[in-house]
Amino acid sequence: MNGFERRKEKKIEQIYSASFQLFSKYGFQKVTVNEIAQQARVSPATIYNYFGTKEQLYADMLMNWMDKQLEQYEEILDSSLSFPEKSKEIMMLEAQNLKILSDEFLKFPSSEFSGLAQALESYSEQKVTSFFMKFVALGKHEGYIHRDQTEETAMMYFTMFKNELSRHWEASNQERLTCNVDQFMELFFFGLAGQAQK
Repeated sequence: MNGFERRKEKKIEQIYSASFQLFSKYGFQKVTVNEIAQQARVSPATIYNYFGTKEQLYADMLMNWMDKQLEQYEEILDSSLSFPEKSKEIMMLEAQNLKILSDEFLKFPSSEFSGLAQALESYSEQKVTSFFMKFVALGKHEGYIHRDQTEETAMMYFTMFKNELSRHWEASNQERLTCNVDQFMELFFFGLAGQAQK
C-alpha cells in the first residue's frame, strides 16, 4: 500500500468513526455531511467523493462497523477460552450489537430502509453464516454440539437464545442479567432436562 492509499484509508476510517458517533447520538436525519466532515477533519467534498451520498456513507459505515464486530467474534473463537466461555462472550457481545443495530434502524429513513435491509441480508449470508459454520464445527469437534445436529438447526437454536438475550439486554437491573448468564449458558448447552458435563 503506497502513501496515497494509506492516507485515503486513514481518512475513510476517520469518516466512519465520526459518522458512527454522530448517527448514534443524533440519528440519521439530524446529522449533516458538514458536521461529519468537521468531526472527521476532512472536507465535505472528500465525503461526497468517497461515498456519493449521506445514505451510502451510512450503509458503508454500518457494514464497516459490522466487519469490526465480526473480527472480535473471530478473535474470541480463536482464543484459548473453553467453547462454553467463547459462546458466552460471543452471545453477550452479539446481544449488545443487536441493541445498537435496532436503535440505528429506528433513526434511518424508511424510504432507504429496503436497500439497507437487502445489504444487511447479503452481509449475513456471506459473512455471518460463514462464521457461524466455523462456530458450529468447533462446537461439534469439542463435543459441545451433537454431531448429528444440522447447521440450520444449530443456527436456529443459537439465534433463539441470542434474540432473547438482546430482548432483555436493556433490563433495568443489569447486574441481575449478568448473574443469570451462567444459568442461561447451562440451559443453552444442556437444555431444561440436561446436566452440565463434569
